[in-house]
Amino acid sequence: MPYVETEIAIAAPARVVYELAKEQERFPEFMPDVESVTVVERRPSGVVSRWKTLVEEAPIEWTEEDRFDDDALRIEYQLLEGDLDKFEGSWTFDESGGITRVVLGVDYDFGVPTLAELIGPTLEKKVRENSEMMLAALKREAERS
Repeated sequence: MPYVETEIAIAAPARVVYELAKEQERFPEFMPDVESVTVVERRPSGVVSRWKTLVEEAPIEWTEEDRFDDDALRIEYQLLEGDLDKFEGSWTFDESGGITRVVLGVDYDFGVPTLAELIGPTLEKKVRENSEMMLAALKREAERS
């Protein structure tokens, strides 16, 4: 399965950035390609949320489960249902010298083998660009606080 990993350095404490990343329902406020995130269920250690995004003006919707590890400052997410066959990964937050390094990993499968063969590199590029956009928006929001 294709895997994309992106990272960014944010001039804010790791705990602040992590807590902001946990507030997914706020993502549409500062992430232009995220149309909506609706929390369907809150659990003691995570949430189930419904996402609506745009990739190249094409809507993509899914429901995912996010598990929060507050001690390790780690978020793991996994697709429950939606427009993709596989969509899972993690966010990690490591602070050193007042700078937080955020790494977003995405393991995905669009579920159409012939599509993947034809436009796999383009899909990977779009997943990478979308991940970078999310991290850049998180950076702007965290550094503004």
